Amino acid sequence: MTLEKAVSLRKSGKLKESNEILVNLAAQHPNDAMVQYQCAWSYDVLEREEEAIYYYERAIELGLPLEDLKEAYLGLGSTYRTIGEFKKSKELLEKAIGQFDDNALKVFYAMTLYNLNQSEEALEILLKLIAETSNDESIQQYAKAIGFYADKLDKVFK
Repeated sequence: MTLEKAVSLRKSGKLKESNEILVNLAAQHPNDAMVQYQCAWSYDVLEREEEAIYYYERAIELGLPLEDLKEAYLGLGSTYRTIGEFKKSKELLEKAIGQFDDNALKVFYAMTLYNLNQSEEALEILLKLIAETSNDESIQQYAKAIGFYADKLDKVFK
């Protein structure tokens, strides 16, 4: 079986079949970053996060094209968060955000900050993203104020 076939099976909802192929491919091609990444993804969609970690880490270590690297960082950072490895998640997502200006990474980072009881910083990130990216007219009407207050939620103006 080929990588393309396994990805096609995943896209068509045949998640277990896709995963079985990818696990075999990953064993046969341990130095192929894309195979390792796709194997990680296949575990992730099966909600077998802990099994995905090795493959995400291996794919990142081996080197991926930039777009795939960004997605692998997001997948691994999210996976660390979902299994309670909040500090690992934070460190990885900070690294990823430093390399990629990507709003999805920032949202997952905010979730991790919440889990680390850094709710103020998490909310600040999310409020700024809403103000900057929302197309909702009622949000855009107040975007400047939302952005201004995002880091001043505890400040009382008298």
